[in-house]
Amino acid sequence: MKTDKDPLISVIIPVYNASKYLEEALDSVAQQTYQSYEVLLIDDGSTDDSRAICEQFANRDDRFKVFQKPNGGVSSARNYGLDHANGQYVTFMDNDDYVYPDWLAYMAREIQGCDVLICNFTQCFRGGKS
Repeated sequence: MKTDKDPLISVIIPVYNASKYLEEALDSVAQQTYQSYEVLLIDDGSTDDSRAICEQFANRDDRFKVFQKPNGGVSSARNYGLDHANGQYVTFMDNDDYVYPDWLAYMAREIQGCDVLICNFTQCFRGGKS
């Protein structure tokens, strides 16, 4: 549930030829328990179906915004996202990452009074190993 006190968090996701994993990654963001966020999907010149997948999410949820730019690499895409972010806080996610449903809620709670928040992560591999 969103309240007026909830800071807007911008989630920047550079996207490049990620159609194999992208839908699962974006589903994990769409299922967040925290509601005050925007997702900036930066299509960095993809040549596969990535842009279409991004557009599908943007059509279903107005928090998802799609941007397209010529390929310039992940840092260029992240910087492009920073130029268009509206959030009080910004976080980055890769196009093949999956996040827990309380990821943004945890970040919003823990960032209070801090300049930077670094979260743990688990590296998971296909086949169940981590």
